[in-house]
Amino acid sequence: MKKIFSLVLISLLLIGLAHPAAASDNNSDKKSINEKFGVPIVVYGETLTAEQKKSVQEQLGLDENEDVEEFTATGEDLVKYIEGENRNARMFSSAKITRQEKGQGLNVEIVTPEKITEVTESMYANALLTAGVENANVEVASPVKVSGHSALTGIYKAYDVSGEKLDSVRMEVANEELNVATQLAEDAGIDKEKVSELLTEIKKEISEQDPATKEEVEKIVEEKLQSMNIKLSPEDRQLLVDLFDKIRSLDIDFDNVQQQLQDLTEDIQSTIKDIVNDEGFGQKVSDFFTGLLDAIADLFKSIKNLFA
Repeated sequence: MKKIFSLVLISLLLIGLAHPAAASDNNSDKKSINEKFGVPIVVYGETLTAEQKKSVQEQLGLDENEDVEEFTATGEDLVKYIEGENRNARMFSSAKITRQEKGQGLNVEIVTPEKITEVTESMYANALLTAGVENANVEVASPVKVSGHSALTGIYKAYDVSGEKLDSVRMEVANEELNVATQLAEDAGIDKEKVSELLTEIKKEISEQDPATKEEVEKIVEEKLQSMNIKLSPEDRQLLVDLFDKIRSLDIDFDNVQQQLQDLTEDIQSTIKDIVNDEGFGQKVSDFFTGLLDAIADLFKSIKNLFA
C-alpha cells in the first residue's frame, strides 16, 4: 500500500513540475514582434457580418497567441485611396499585412482561392509593386465569393495607419492595372496567369529600356504580345498601351523592384507549369475511366454473344 502511495505522490509531483513548463511553452508560441515595423495589420472589409469576420480570422490563422492591429476598410476609404470609386461598394475581401526587412521581397497568398474569383496572387503582387508596396507578406481572404478587388483598399489602409504613406497616383494606377488584368482574362479569354506573365514581362522591359515616349511603350507592348503569341483586339491593345504609358510616367525606381519582378516571373511560370501538369493528369484519369468503361461494355457484349 505504501509503495502505491509513493508512486501516486511522485506522479503528482511530476505533473506539478510539468505544468509550469507547459505554460512556458505556451508563452513561447507567441510570435516575436518586429520592433521596427510593429505587429501585423489586419484590415477587414466593412460588409462582413460578425460571423463572417470570425470566419476570416480563422482563415488568416489568427488566434489569441498572435498580436495584430485590426482595422476596417470602408467605402470612404475606397474613394479616399482610389479616385472615382463607389463609396457604397460592398467590401468583403480582407487582408493581413506583415512588413519585412528590405530584400525579403513581396509575397502574396490568397488563403481562400475558391472565394477570390477574378484576382490571382500574381495580379495582386504586380499591382502592389506598382503602388509602391515592397518587402511584405500579404494574405488575402474572403468568406464569400467575390472578385477580390477591394482587398487593395485594405492593404493601402494598412500602410496608411502604419505611418507609411503610399503615393496616391501610384495607387490609382495600380487599381487600373488590376482592372485591366481581370478584364483581359475575362473579355479576351486569356488564362489569368498568362495575363500576369504578360504584365510582368512588359514591366521588366520598361525597367530595362526606360522608354521616353508613348510610342516606345507601344513598341514594347507589341513585341511582348508577339513573343508570347497573345492576340488581342485593338481596344485591348490600347488598354495595355495606355496603362503602361502611365506606369512609365510614374516615379518608380525599377532598380529596387527588378529582383521582385524576376521572382514574380518565376512564380508565375511555376504556377502555369503546375496547371498544365494538373490538366495532363486529369486527361490521363479521364482516358483511364473511358477505357475502363469501354472494356466493361465489351465484356458484357461478349457475355451476351456467348448466350445468344
